[in-house]
Amino acid sequence: MRKITLQDVAEAAGVSVATASWSINDNEKHRIPANTRNRVRKIAESLGYQPNALGKGLVQGTSDLIGFVTDDVATMPFAGQIIKGAQDEAWRSGKLLLIIDTGGKESVENKALTMMAEQQVQGIIYSTWYHRPVESLKLQSERPAVLVNCFDMHDLYPAIVPDEVQGGRTATELLVKAGHRRIAFVNTTSPSPARTGRLEGYKQVLEEAGISRDSSLIMYAKPDQEGGFNVTESLVESGATAVFCHNDRVAMGIYDGLKQKGLSIPDDISVVGFDDQSVISAHLHPALTTVGLPHYDLGVLGIRKLLKICNDKSDEQKVGTTRVKCPPVIRDSIKRLQF
Repeated sequence: MRKITLQDVAEAAGVSVATASWSINDNEKHRIPANTRNRVRKIAESLGYQPNALGKGLVQGTSDLIGFVTDDVATMPFAGQIIKGAQDEAWRSGKLLLIIDTGGKESVENKALTMMAEQQVQGIIYSTWYHRPVESLKLQSERPAVLVNCFDMHDLYPAIVPDEVQGGRTATELLVKAGHRRIAFVNTTSPSPARTGRLEGYKQVLEEAGISRDSSLIMYAKPDQEGGFNVTESLVESGATAVFCHNDRVAMGIYDGLKQKGLSIPDDISVVGFDDQSVISAHLHPALTTVGLPHYDLGVLGIRKLLKICNDKSDEQKVGTTRVKCPPVIRDSIKRLQF
């Protein structure tokens, strides 16, 4: 059976195609008598007519589409939860996501934003796969926009980001509450909000616990498995009974390094990671206690913020940063010391 068209509806109702379109799509610029509008809609329903979402958007000046532009989120398994959260929340609100992964290419990003404006998207979510500042963001659209897992350098757009300081506090608190006093922190060599925020959280907890800060316990490594492996020698020499790692990949390298030295986790050294990359943390032996990045919640809250702006265009809704709590994920890599 062929698809029912707007022309079919118009002919069955005895009106023009324009009147049929205006009746079905609630175009506020054209006043259609209520009896005509209701009759056209009933005929459209009886014929099984399905309105074209793009056509409706062009008529109304907006659509039920939300643009989602990302650098690499769609290709990163753990960061992909941002899209899942955004998609679920959009669906609950009767919206659909139009997702474009630019691969970090500015030319593709510009084309994507232009295309989304043409598609009359209701608003735009701009997301990055890791938390970072965005220096040259050019959202070439009059549509409202929200940044997720990133923030702009000039505070032009509202941003939804992980609370890195709280995450660093949570990781360190897990070790302090287990009785550890000599706690190392292996931080990343790469400048980022995670590097500064997690270190600040670590320092705050030690100070509050009355633990003297020892600069030799703060180490730096490349944020990958090799980096963790290479820092293991310094970790063992430091006399630390526990270590908080910048991410789960670093923790995985430390697992390898400690095993090579004949040391065990958590009996010799307790380990806490960060990110909760479940393909790593849940499958190490022992399973790694870590702090999760709230990717799903970032996506959900990004959509909520965007729709709030769409419904309330007051200036105070358009700026500011929302920091989302990073939850602990308790597994088996922490040993409780006897007090």
